[in-house]
Amino acid sequence: MESLSVVDIFKIGVGPSSSHTLGPWRAALRFTDSLGSSLPQLTTLQVKLYGSLAKTGKGHGSDIAVIMGLIGADPVSVDIEQIAPTVKFIRQHKTISLKDQHDVPFEPARDIIFLKDQILPFHPNGLEFIAQLSDGTQVSEVWFSVGGGFVMQENDKTSDTGSRVSLPYPVESATELSQWCRQTGLPISGVVAANEKAWRSSDDTRQAVMDIWQVMSECMFKGCHTSGILPGGLQVKRRASLFNERLLKSVNYQDYEGWRQAIRDSGDGFAYTLDWVSCFALAVNEQNAAFARVVTAPTNGAAGVIPAVLQYLLTFNKQFNDRAPDPELITRFLFTASEIGCIFKKRATISAAMGGCQAEIGVSSAMAAAGLTEALGGNPEQCLMAAEIAMEHHLGMTCDPIGGLVQVPCIERNTMGAIKAITASQLALHSDPSQAKVSLDAVVKTMWETAQDMSSRYKETSDGGLAVNIPISLSEC
Repeated sequence: MESLSVVDIFKIGVGPSSSHTLGPWRAALRFTDSLGSSLPQLTTLQVKLYGSLAKTGKGHGSDIAVIMGLIGADPVSVDIEQIAPTVKFIRQHKTISLKDQHDVPFEPARDIIFLKDQILPFHPNGLEFIAQLSDGTQVSEVWFSVGGGFVMQENDKTSDTGSRVSLPYPVESATELSQWCRQTGLPISGVVAANEKAWRSSDDTRQAVMDIWQVMSECMFKGCHTSGILPGGLQVKRRASLFNERLLKSVNYQDYEGWRQAIRDSGDGFAYTLDWVSCFALAVNEQNAAFARVVTAPTNGAAGVIPAVLQYLLTFNKQFNDRAPDPELITRFLFTASEIGCIFKKRATISAAMGGCQAEIGVSSAMAAAGLTEALGGNPEQCLMAAEIAMEHHLGMTCDPIGGLVQVPCIERNTMGAIKAITASQLALHSDPSQAKVSLDAVVKTMWETAQDMSSRYKETSDGGLAVNIPISLSEC
């Protein structure tokens, strides 16, 4: 059984795509690490992108990600502002410094090859690194970006997670999770907390989760205070800052907490709350589209749903909004959400290239619904019910990004996923799960079957749906 931690599901990285940006970035890091002592002997290098990675790789910045991974930049800590000038320097000088240690000739336009009509058998998101050493030896590695920033090397059975860790409460399905909760009397977050001790101390885990939330909250705050046009050629105008100015009467705040309190105190009512939930989600995914720092939740394309719902909880729920955000509440929310994401990854997919947008927005909405339900006092069965309701109403959602960019319809879909999560939570909190006709496991199974039946045109290839029915030329992008 694959063991997954909260920090596997929630990864700090760089936009705009977990599978097309963060995944190739991490694969490039892993490849250069694997060279070991052979690194100084490398004389030439080519990278081949296959299938979905090739078809929308330009729009998702896959080539940029590969370059940054090859030079050894850490997506968690890299200076975002230095990415563009670094890539520009490499393109101009046609040389790359692998791991910032060994210079080799490298011309991205020539040496990063987009093979749009070739798909490797294991997964649509394949990439191959081909290196020549000074003694004539050729080194070749094939990697797959399998969604959510997870990568796998060809012929490996597990992704880059702590798969050998033995957990006190191993979970493969919602049924098993429910059984552990009944047996121990723990909420879902309690089961997760106990399992996380297999990787690190409780204090270290809490700090890691709060670091994740800090990136999420900063992303929202920055997105709400940044205007302009998103990169890529679609000329998509940022809207979160316009929402923010209108709702706060054109007042800009210098820090997150002052901003949160101002939102709380500047209005009320359903329409006001709905506007802000949409604004939170827009802000995150506009930042994501601009190659900013984001958290996979469980993917970059769906990065705005969980922060928006958690921010809704902290800002508009009277139990919690009269004080600074409670780290324990945030941790419980994200623990519960992460476990739902783990179930989908294990039994279905969180890759849009495999399952369409149901695997991204649908999963994130289910995760957020469960996290919100536990935070509001729901029992484990109600949390699972909320996740089921949220996913049930995303089944079959296609991935059809216009121009191969994570912008239209991706950004707006995060607002819909957040609202559905809140609605699903409310329904579950007012329901008796024992009377439910559909289980979360049944929905996960259905999602996977739907993914397998879905045409590849609707799986992050930009070959169908809105991507071909909106009058925009790919050359503009």
